[in-house]
Amino acid sequence: MLLEILTSILIGVLAGAFTGLVPGIHINLVGVFLVSLSTSLLKNISPLYLIVFIASMAISHTFIDFIPSIFLGCPDTETQLSILPGHEMLKEGNGYEAVRLTSKGGLYAVFILLILAFPVAFFVSKIYNGLHSIMLWILLGVSFLLVFQEKKKFTALFVFVISGILGLCVLNSNIKEPLLPLFTGLFGSSLLLTSIKDKIKIPEQNITEPNCKMFKPILGSVIASPICGFLPGLGSGQAAVLANAIFKTDKKGFLVLVGATNVLVMGLSFVSLYAISKTRTGAAAAIKEIIRILSWKALILLLIAILISGIISFFSAKKLTLFFSKKVHKVDYSRLSIIILIFLAVIVIIFSGFSGFLVLVVSTLMGIYCNGLPVKKTHMMGCLLIPTILYYLMN
Repeated sequence: MLLEILTSILIGVLAGAFTGLVPGIHINLVGVFLVSLSTSLLKNISPLYLIVFIASMAISHTFIDFIPSIFLGCPDTETQLSILPGHEMLKEGNGYEAVRLTSKGGLYAVFILLILAFPVAFFVSKIYNGLHSIMLWILLGVSFLLVFQEKKKFTALFVFVISGILGLCVLNSNIKEPLLPLFTGLFGSSLLLTSIKDKIKIPEQNITEPNCKMFKPILGSVIASPICGFLPGLGSGQAAVLANAIFKTDKKGFLVLVGATNVLVMGLSFVSLYAISKTRTGAAAAIKEIIRILSWKALILLLIAILISGIISFFSAKKLTLFFSKKVHKVDYSRLSIIILIFLAVIVIIFSGFSGFLVLVVSTLMGIYCNGLPVKKTHMMGCLLIPTILYYLMN
């Protein structure tokens, strides 16, 4: 049994590396595919091995998918915020350091998750209903902090509101995978087009290990992630915005925060399944489909898988980042950006259809406009925060 579990972890890590490196291939797609096979071709495989595979793949994905986000400007739904400081550091020759900061945050989060999992599960199971009732006020407070800490408050509010209106329109449409064209446009293709226009040349990258104060960003992620990991409508993006609004940090600290938050929100989604039988991520939903009820023994097994896969992924991400760092300055970045734009457009059309492509165009234009305004680009997270605020207002 031990050999089979270790094999499941290693295969999961490889699968997560693949989904992380290839834009548009999300772990949710693999999870859905695996669930459909679990009743036919994989029916003779123990459900425990399948859920260990899913958890390992999910954690590996959260480490690796920062690489294409930062080096290529291809955001995933969990890494969109990393592009903003990460791409800036890439243009400064510090792309290696940017990805390593997210990896360090993720590794810290793996060990924190092991410590917090069962205490958080017990605590949340007791206060879940009460927490749900005050979430509206928490989100309103975060939005207030985000906007009013800017010098140009009206401009920040404008970006927040128009992004929220776009998010409302997209999320209430019948488009498949609506976040794919929305985030790709706001945080990905808009930056790529700006780079092409400005004829950005990526300098040779410095291979230096990051030096950053970790306490504030890690503490922020520890406080915000449990809230967003247990409540509906909230994900790692909102958790990162919430944490950064409370524990304001610089761009390096923000990358640590995003890396830690992604791992914690993913890991806590499995804890949520155990504690309150609710799924908050596609990976947790796939596990619920396979095993139905997650026992405390199964949760311990998943935590062990997360520990092993997290450590392996941390070092794998380092090797892959080193490879990208040595190659990226040799590439014609404008030509590469055009190829990536075409690839992203094709991915959007495949998964979200022609309507998704229209969303991509609109969100790209909005992203270009907002990027030119003298306020933080994180205000574009209004595309999720405003719909979430309205969700809690009406429920």
